[in-house]
Amino acid sequence: MFVDFDGTLVEIAQSPEAVRAPAHLSGLLKQVQERYGGAFALISGRSIAALDDLLQPWRGAAAGLHGGERRRPDGSRADVDPIELTPVLADACGAVAAFVAANPPVRLEDKGRTLALHYRAAPELRQEVTRFAEQVAAESSGALRLVCGKMVAELVPRDFGKGRAIAAFLAEPPFRGRVPVFLGDDLTDEEGFAEIRRRKGVAIRVGSPDAETLATYTLPDVAAVLAWLSNDGAAEP
Repeated sequence: MFVDFDGTLVEIAQSPEAVRAPAHLSGLLKQVQERYGGAFALISGRSIAALDDLLQPWRGAAAGLHGGERRRPDGSRADVDPIELTPVLADACGAVAAFVAANPPVRLEDKGRTLALHYRAAPELRQEVTRFAEQVAAESSGALRLVCGKMVAELVPRDFGKGRAIAAFLAEPPFRGRVPVFLGDDLTDEEGFAEIRRRKGVAIRVGSPDAETLATYTLPDVAAVLAWLSNDGAAEP
């Protein structure tokens, strides 16, 4: 079982810092983790540290930064380490900071190894933000790629990806040999859905898709996801 965080387990807020996890969520994740014999992981664009802060005291398997970070069920780490990208990210950060300064409604979230441009406060700037991010990615000579989500355009190293993170987990116990399930709500989760479909698993999209999706099932909202997980997935999505 693989589950996205924002928009899947918690409601999306005006800013990433404004998100709050329900009080019972940490306990629910522990129950699901035990139910699947440890074969449960969060797959998120947030850093693992940010997930830990929101989900105390839960500390389970997780992939953060779109797969750039990965923590196994036993707590050991298997992060992707793009050391050679440090100057590329520094150059990109400078360009992005200048763009944000010229467009005050847009927020820069520097996650250390990815750069997210949030335009929820100015949705009319979507095309401008996306074009700018595409240009930055192109100028990186393929070192960075653009991942678009709900009111966000994120520049991530080319080796990061939710699908790759899921594949890495599935190559190891206790995930290996099991039929995978992945719940996500956004365009950023489509890579994960593709990997799940490739392995003949179950891909579940949360909410009404605003574009074509590779998901095979849907759940209407976060409340439905929490209810479904609480009920052991007894009801078909």
